[in-house]
Amino acid sequence: MRFFLKYSLVIVFLVFMISCNSTRAVGVNSKNPLPQENDTTFVKLKDYSSDFVYDMKYATTDNFLKAKVYDCAECFLRLKTVKALILANKEFLKKGYRIKLFDCYRPLDIQKQMWTIVPNPKYVADPTKGSIHNRGGAVDITLVDKNGNELDMGTSFDHFGIEASHHYEKVSDKVKKNRNLLKSIMTKRYFNSFDSEWWHYNLKAALNDKLSNVKWNCETK
Repeated sequence: MRFFLKYSLVIVFLVFMISCNSTRAVGVNSKNPLPQENDTTFVKLKDYSSDFVYDMKYATTDNFLKAKVYDCAECFLRLKTVKALILANKEFLKKGYRIKLFDCYRPLDIQKQMWTIVPNPKYVADPTKGSIHNRGGAVDITLVDKNGNELDMGTSFDHFGIEASHHYEKVSDKVKKNRNLLKSIMTKRYFNSFDSEWWHYNLKAALNDKLSNVKWNCETK
């Protein structure tokens, strides 16, 4: 009887562990999984993959605003965006490249701050309408090679001129090839491109998500 009871407890424990593991996102390896995580939960990309490079422009003054609007350089996104981005990055890794991020989720308060600095809808989304960045479903990215060098995309990030458009033809064949590489893999399944900005991609499944003002805590060293 004791053996049967002990054996039953072992079986229950194993079933419980398998059940817990099955609720984790497939292909995503979180160091700090939270019980309440679901596809719309905001999570830090670094907790799910170490295969990305970061240059978070709005945590510096190296941007078109010429102002630092993020307290620290963090990349948060909704979990479903993280999943899709990791899958896309795996395709780039196979080709010897990886994604470099310039911007991720942007709290609505930051959008309002940007609008105060540059109140022009050509350059900044009106916070009353918001952008996919404010929904945790947009990323601004480029590609780097094995040595960390950015691929030539023809313009810098946040170049608000016709030269940054996917449809602009007066660029070199090398630039066309690099832009096409980025766009072809990003839009293969999960993301939409943004015609006037070669760096901007929206998660298709996030277009109808609500605007968010979720904030993150800057880690102190």
